[in-house]
Amino acid sequence: MTVVKSTLPEEALGVTGTALQDTLVDLLGLSLVGKQAHWNIVGPRFRSIHLQLDEVVATARAHSDTVAERAAALGVSPDGRPETIAATFALPGTKDGWLRDTEVVELMVSSLEAAIGRLRERIEATEKADPVTQDLLIAITADLEKQRWMFEAENHPRDKSAG
Repeated sequence: MTVVKSTLPEEALGVTGTALQDTLVDLLGLSLVGKQAHWNIVGPRFRSIHLQLDEVVATARAHSDTVAERAAALGVSPDGRPETIAATFALPGTKDGWLRDTEVVELMVSSLEAAIGRLRERIEATEKADPVTQDLLIAITADLEKQRWMFEAENHPRDKSAG
């Protein structure tokens, strides 16, 4: 069996490998949370949020592939097995059953916010260890922040003075 040799020093590889694996788990888990909410959403804003959830899922899945391939390129075997995700996923998840549209929006805001917070920690950790991975994590953070903003705007209270 051949093993991919990393271009990073051992210590930097450890930091970077951990950041990539943890990000992979967050992204795969986030895609599952989004899909579960997608299938179970009910309420007057069903259609728009249903479609918006698909955007989050597509974004998370695309980035998870990039993250896993970055890890592999550095010689770190990515672990996206269901049992790994189930054992290590730490973001807010869905409850069982039907979900009101307002609940889904709150869930997605909190899940995305948690993922963003964790990504920002990894951005800081990889600054010296591997600027290439740091750049990747920055791009993912920007995309998730955009998704969080869009969901947060969904539940913004209506200004009663506006009529």
